Amino acid sequence: FSEEVLINGLYWDKWYNDKKTKSERSILYENYLITSPHLRQLRVRNDSCEVHKDFRKAIHTCYNSYAEYLEDRSSFKNITGFYWQEINSFAKNAVWGTLASYSGEGGYIVDLGLNKSKAIETIQMLKQNLWIDRGTRVVFIDFTTYNPNVNLFVVSKLIAEFPATGGMMTSWQFRTLNLLPSSGKATVNYICSVLFILFIIYYTIEEFLEMKVLGCGAYLKESIWNLVDILTIIISVALMFFTIYRRMVINTIFHDATDGGEKPLQNSSSLALVMEAYQFDTLGFWSAQFNNVLALLTFIVWAKLFKYISFNKTMSQLSSTLSRCSKDIAGFGIMFFIVFFAFAQLGYLLFGTQVKDYSSFGNAV
Repeated sequence: FSEEVLINGLYWDKWYNDKKTKSERSILYENYLITSPHLRQLRVRNDSCEVHKDFRKAIHTCYNSYAEYLEDRSSFKNITGFYWQEINSFAKNAVWGTLASYSGEGGYIVDLGLNKSKAIETIQMLKQNLWIDRGTRVVFIDFTTYNPNVNLFVVSKLIAEFPATGGMMTSWQFRTLNLLPSSGKATVNYICSVLFILFIIYYTIEEFLEMKVLGCGAYLKESIWNLVDILTIIISVALMFFTIYRRMVINTIFHDATDGGEKPLQNSSSLALVMEAYQFDTLGFWSAQFNNVLALLTFIVWAKLFKYISFNKTMSQLSSTLSRCSKDIAGFGIMFFIVFFAFAQLGYLLFGTQVKDYSSFGNAV
C-alpha cells in the first residue's frame, strides 16, 4: 500500500498523457500539499503483558493492546524514524481510533518529504529495517492539502491499527477548514464577529446587574430561563475567546510559514511554505470541537424561543403543558432508556462476535 497506492496518491507528478505537471506538490491536479506527509507510529513494550506460566519457557515476549501507560518510547535502532520524538505543536490532542484512544504526545515519526523519489527511498528503508513489527499498535499518515479554487484546507489522517489479536484495521479522518476567508467575506466575518462580541458583553453586564439586584439565590430560583441565559453566556464567552485565539494562531502559522512573512499566502506562486503537519492537525481537532459547542449553543438559543412565543395561545398552552408534566416526562424518559439500553445490551451479547454493527455496546446503541 505505502509503496504504490500511497505514493502515487500523494505525489502527482504527471498528467494522464505522461507529461510532467508544473507543480510537484499537486494532488488530483487541483490540491496542493502544504505540509510534507508524515508517518507516526505508536508501540507497546514487549513486557506489557504476562505470558501464562504454562508457556513461559517457549514464549518470552508479550505485546498487550494499546494503552498510554504501556507505550514504548525507547529507541530500537539508531536510524531516523526508529527513535521516539515529541510532536512540535502548540497543542497535542489524542486521536480516537476504532480500537482505542491514542496519545498525541509524539511517537516514531518519519517525514516523507515533498519529493516522490525520496519518499519511495524512505519507505523502502523502513521496510528493510522492519519499522512495523509485533510491538506496533497504530500507524498514522498525516498530510494537509490546500485547494486555491475554493480556498479551503483539508487536514487528512489515515489510520492503520494493529490489534493484539493480529491483523490490521483501517479508518480515516478528513477535516475541511476555512482558515483564510476571501477578502470579500473577511469584512463581513469581522463585522459579525465584532457585533457578536458586543452583544455578549452587553448581555453579560445586563444579567450581572439583574443578579446583583435580586440576589444570586433569588435570581436562579425566579425562572429556569435565567439558568438558560447563564449557560448561553458562558458558552458564548468560551466561543468568543476561542475565535480570537484561533485567529492569532492562524496568523502566526502563516506568517512564519511564508517567505519571512513578506509574501501573502494567496499571492505566493511558489507556495514556499514550511509548515508543521501537526499544527494543522491540532487546528482541525479544535475546529471540530468549536463546531460541536456552536451546535449546542444554537440548540439552546432556539429552545429559548419557547420563552418568547407565549403571546400565541396554542404555543402558550403547549409550553404550560410541558412545564406541568415535566416530572412525568422525566420519569417516562428514565423507564424508556432502561428498556432501550436493555435491548442494546441484548443485541451486543447475541451478535457482538458476528455482526460488525454490534461489535461494541456503543455501536449497538
